Amino acid sequence: MGDFLITNARIFDGSGAQPYSGEVLIQGNRIAQVRRGGPGSSSYGAQQVIDAAGAFLMPGMTEAHTHFSWNDQPTLSAIQMMPPEEHILWCMRVAKRYLDMGWTSCVGAATAKARLDVVTRNAIVNGDYPGPRYIAGSQEICHLGGLGDQTLPHLPFPELSFAHVVSGPEEMRAAVRMFVKYGVDQIKLNLSGEYITGLSAELTPFSEEEISMAVREAKRLGKRVAAHARSAESVKQCVRHGIEVIYHASFADEEALDMLEANKDKHFLAPGLAWLINTCYNAAPYGITTEVAEQMGYMRELEAAIETMKKIHKRGIKILPGGDYGFAWMPHGTNAKDLEYFVKYIGMSPMDALMSATREGGKIMMRPHELGQIKEGFLADLLLVDGDPLADIAVLQKANRLLAVMKDGEFHKSPMVSEGRSGNGHHH
Repeated sequence: MGDFLITNARIFDGSGAQPYSGEVLIQGNRIAQVRRGGPGSSSYGAQQVIDAAGAFLMPGMTEAHTHFSWNDQPTLSAIQMMPPEEHILWCMRVAKRYLDMGWTSCVGAATAKARLDVVTRNAIVNGDYPGPRYIAGSQEICHLGGLGDQTLPHLPFPELSFAHVVSGPEEMRAAVRMFVKYGVDQIKLNLSGEYITGLSAELTPFSEEEISMAVREAKRLGKRVAAHARSAESVKQCVRHGIEVIYHASFADEEALDMLEANKDKHFLAPGLAWLINTCYNAAPYGITTEVAEQMGYMRELEAAIETMKKIHKRGIKILPGGDYGFAWMPHGTNAKDLEYFVKYIGMSPMDALMSATREGGKIMMRPHELGQIKEGFLADLLLVDGDPLADIAVLQKANRLLAVMKDGEFHKSPMVSEGRSGNGHHH
């Protein structure tokens, strides 16, 4: 592994500052120097000098609501019924797809079988397969009859269920301890319903005792908790119980927003707008026409979610990209659509959207001191983009516009093979 000097770059450093011309020296897996202005007199003795030819250099992005095990199918049962042997191979292939598309870090929002996320994370860490830095999630934990409980009266086999089903605080305690034993980084609770499963998104089924038990056990064992929380009450439960990662929050009311704002340094919100938008408008080939989406409640939820996210953004509460990708009508790899949705639907500037994917991403990965910015001493997770995401945020959706992807000081996608930019990426 040599040192790299990336010169003649337009650097977006993730600090909130406007981009500037400069160069970045990478030594090992860290950023050793960031220098404004043209090439210096020396190339610092870097073994490889890469001329970015004016391309946009930015921190690698973080996807805050990732389900590697969702297998681009139209139903929960199609995801769950994939045999484990094929399923882990699927997860490894998808992990690479994320890295290909510039996502150098991902937060596992829940996995379909108990150990898929853990095994995927370990294989990436061990260098067996390429993939992003990954926070491995548990299966979703739901109440009996809740979101993800697919057990049938005549087939009472809990392992056939999409979620891990519990009743009461003691079963919750056992579930959390089991997932921690398996090696997860984050516990996932389903605190509200979901229309596609026939349960209202405004349902809030878990008792306070059950939630309290989950969070106490997870924290004692040093793990973070995330929640599927669409209803207003479930968002309040997240704040009351200290559940840091909140998914959805579509129906948060004024009281919930006040609570979030008062605790905005503790919580991350990944609304999953892509799921609502695509289920409303792009799922017709799978039987969910706009009329069906309307009947299910998704059109109303999308309207509510957009209004809520506008308010949340105005209040300065962190909103991060991550849209529940991995369903047939919103396949893995299209995740940068989220940044476009942030700009188009909730009034973020492209700068806000880029910050949510970079600096805020470093925070949700629990590594704000070394991830999400181009800064001396930080880990060398970088993207080189042909184009200006601040002018056209959609450029990040195009694989061929990502000239280079670096993770941990190594090129996953090397700039030498980029086509159509004369002189770009050739070694001097």
